[in-house]
Amino acid sequence: MDDEYAKLIRRMNPPRVVIDNNACEDATVIQVDSVNRHGILLEVVQVLTDMNLVITKAYISSDAGWFMDVFNVIDHDGNKITDKEDIDYIQRRLESNASFAPSLRGSVGVMPSEEYTSIELSGTDRPGLLSEVCAVLSDLGCNVVNAEIWTHNARAAAVVHVTDESTGCAIKDPTRLTTIKDLLCNVLRGDDDLKTANMKLSPPGVTNRGRRLHQIMFADRDYERVGGTGVGGVENKSPRPHVTLFDCIQKEYTVITMRSKDRPKLLFDIVCTLTDMQYIVFHGVVKTGRMEAYQEFFIRHVDGLPISSEAERERVAQCLEAAIERRASEGMELELCTEDRVGLLSDITKIFRENSLCIKRAEISTKGGKAIDTFYVTDVTGNAVDPKIIDSICRQIGHTILKVKKHNSNTSPPKAPQGTTMGFLFGNLFKARSFQNFKLIRSYS
Repeated sequence: MDDEYAKLIRRMNPPRVVIDNNACEDATVIQVDSVNRHGILLEVVQVLTDMNLVITKAYISSDAGWFMDVFNVIDHDGNKITDKEDIDYIQRRLESNASFAPSLRGSVGVMPSEEYTSIELSGTDRPGLLSEVCAVLSDLGCNVVNAEIWTHNARAAAVVHVTDESTGCAIKDPTRLTTIKDLLCNVLRGDDDLKTANMKLSPPGVTNRGRRLHQIMFADRDYERVGGTGVGGVENKSPRPHVTLFDCIQKEYTVITMRSKDRPKLLFDIVCTLTDMQYIVFHGVVKTGRMEAYQEFFIRHVDGLPISSEAERERVAQCLEAAIERRASEGMELELCTEDRVGLLSDITKIFRENSLCIKRAEISTKGGKAIDTFYVTDVTGNAVDPKIIDSICRQIGHTILKVKKHNSNTSPPKAPQGTTMGFLFGNLFKARSFQNFKLIRSYS
């Protein structure tokens, strides 16, 4: 009965979206007003992220059953969104109840689509792992049409879409699917994997691919530091985000402030993690600078209570750090663009492996018969790759096919906020309250 009543309220009060190019000099301002419910913030941010919009600022408020958020967005070239078709499309997506689909969590099933079979993988990261996975898929007559691969804290996860080499459609034969699963599990397990390797066939289109990767790595507990090391015991040299938790006693919120290097999809990754951990953002501020991003959220658990235990505070901080780090662009960025063919990804990753390159993250796609792939690579020690090796690989593959886009060198870690026990961005929300109502719990960095 409660669910039906909530649906009625949402139908009577559809989302209202205002898109304004005059309110801000350097960004398009998008305001979304709607009936509040758990997960709606993630759904709105996901729409903006899926359209490749960059969120430079955000103001979030969802108290008293109403959701009122403002986002400043630009395109990837740093410009406002001025094309009328783009603006109309954004408005339709945000106002459509269909775009606010119920959140899906938990288990996945065995259900290939008509177009492709979706495979989810997780296991211990090691040099050459992606090459071995691609070789198995190629030998089994599977063509990789889309994929995204993440590595973090000695763990690896991937969502891979494959088709049958002979038909170009999804693989449906149960015996063949079992063979694929068994062989991939053997590759993921390796010789000394202390954790269980996993391979699942998942329903297509059920969950955003980025969100699904977060869920896979969260289930794999990649947020637990293993002696501060990465692949093969190599120390992770990347700067760590700064996460701080406060108690706002009078208002019964837990306050989380985060300071990290800015990057695309950062807000989505953080909100995704909080939502899947069953936390609701009641108020928030997001601000990005040239290099850094500052975020502050006032949250409670879905049961209406703030975080009450030290163990849960530490777990939330670790999970948010992991969410920030998983998609970080570590290493040299290489872009491959060529005619697609069966076995192409296997051949490319084999060349990387033979030249001692370690793939930290990868995005694989095919459009109009062309393969458009992006790889972030380091050497096996986690350091920058020797330019001579890259030049040799480019000559072997073809300079017009494989290009160096940029090198993402490590920068100094973000500084902790100074001289206050209140939130450094959103502190004025309760400025009439005394400082004694805020209790600093712990700073995690």
